[in-house]
Amino acid sequence: MKTIMHLDLDTFFVSVERLLDSRLRGKPILIGGTSDRGVVAACSYEARSFGVHSAMPMKMAKELCPEAIVIRGNSGTYMKYSDMVTEIVKEMAPVYEKSSVDEFYFDLTGMDHFFGCLKMAQKIRNKIIKQTGLPNSFGLSTSKTVAKVATGEAKPNNELQIQRGEEKPFLAPLSVKKIPMVGDKTYQTLRNLGVRRIQAIQEMLHQ
Repeated sequence: MKTIMHLDLDTFFVSVERLLDSRLRGKPILIGGTSDRGVVAACSYEARSFGVHSAMPMKMAKELCPEAIVIRGNSGTYMKYSDMVTEIVKEMAPVYEKSSVDEFYFDLTGMDHFFGCLKMAQKIRNKIIKQTGLPNSFGLSTSKTVAKVATGEAKPNNELQIQRGEEKPFLAPLSVKKIPMVGDKTYQTLRNLGVRRIQAIQEMLHQ
């Protein structure tokens, strides 16, 4: 049985900006095109509480959260920090996959014989925090999908392990929107069919 870890750097662009300027901590931040035609590339949890989300038009985001600090962002700086994390990962993990600038999968299968998968995952997470100052969360489970969903539930800056046999009950009460690759259109289609929770899909598969 596989043991997969999914690690995500929490609100990565925002976290990098806060490392560069500590005055931004605890404030609502919008990163993206600063003109009214711009789009939100990333936003802090403080901004999200006003209903702001990434890919939203910047004009709309500023209307929802007028006190937000808007930053254009610098992809070169973000890549530098992403590379720093990748170097730590390379040193520590036997098998890993970098799936985006702020997201990694690790195959920790077999590590229980030596160190313990959860301990190994915690060691990776803590080393990233210690060496870069970047908050991150991880999910640990038997598949990529469950591990990724677990990371989402663990956030912000936390960890969650879903043991073998616990996958179905863990997923069942969650919204179908939590399934990776389910976008707004698919979500609306599923909702129109009366499918709101993952449990409904599980039941369909077992009919």
